[in-house]
Amino acid sequence: MIVRQSPAKVNLFLKVLRKRNDGYHDILSIMQRISLYDEMKFDLKGTGIRIICPGGAVPEDKNNIAYKAAEAILSGASCHSGVEITIDKKIPVAAGLGGGSSNAATTLLTLNEITGAKYSKSELMKIGAKLGADVPFFIFGKTALASGIGDRLEPVKDIPKLWFILVNPGFEIYTRDIYENLKLGLTKEPIKYRMPRFATMSHVAEGLYNDLEGVSFRFYPVLSDIKKLLTANGALGSLMSGSGPTVFGLFKNEVEARKAEQNLKEAQIGSVFRAYSI
Repeated sequence: MIVRQSPAKVNLFLKVLRKRNDGYHDILSIMQRISLYDEMKFDLKGTGIRIICPGGAVPEDKNNIAYKAAEAILSGASCHSGVEITIDKKIPVAAGLGGGSSNAATTLLTLNEITGAKYSKSELMKIGAKLGADVPFFIFGKTALASGIGDRLEPVKDIPKLWFILVNPGFEIYTRDIYENLKLGLTKEPIKYRMPRFATMSHVAEGLYNDLEGVSFRFYPVLSDIKKLLTANGALGSLMSGSGPTVFGLFKNEVEARKAEQNLKEAQIGSVFRAYSI
């Protein structure tokens, strides 16, 4: 049995550039992995693919993105065994933290290793892009500037270590719903946009930006309240991750993050997590 940690992500910056003719959206985003993990166990045994998720947080059938990832690898591998995948979910579901995409990426990477499939990282990223827009990022495995639909990735260098407090209010938001309510026109004109510099903690705090906040906050005003509460508890900056509903605060060090964590847990506004950049 192989055990792997499957990390969450936050978007430090997310600009939606335009809607494409294929229905997807071109974006520009800085994506950061964080130390909030699902634990995944992989066991080559039997035949077929079996997904086990204690607590039932996600589907245990072919509707699970990890199932689809396993299917993609096993169909091209010389290994004829089945696989059993157990997912111990710690990352909230449909929360803007990429948990499902991370599970898929971890499945691709792990099964590629243990079945001897021998796909290159770039090949795995292409497979991952067919499963979900964020999957290539987790295979990439570094802080990244993502463009296209999120599948074109460049490393972001020299970003400082970051401490976060994340608050998840306990309801799910589906990315498609938020994008469908984002008012963007079709355009074929080149779009020029200057990215903020993220070389220091103050740069990161000042550069936090998410085009999707306005839509999500309109539907769920409590998210704006959470953002204000994080700032009131010492966050240098605060932002909704992805399409939400998780909102995070950026703190200058672990001590400040721990103080805010305690206060926010006492406020009982949702699930509170402390994490750092990885």
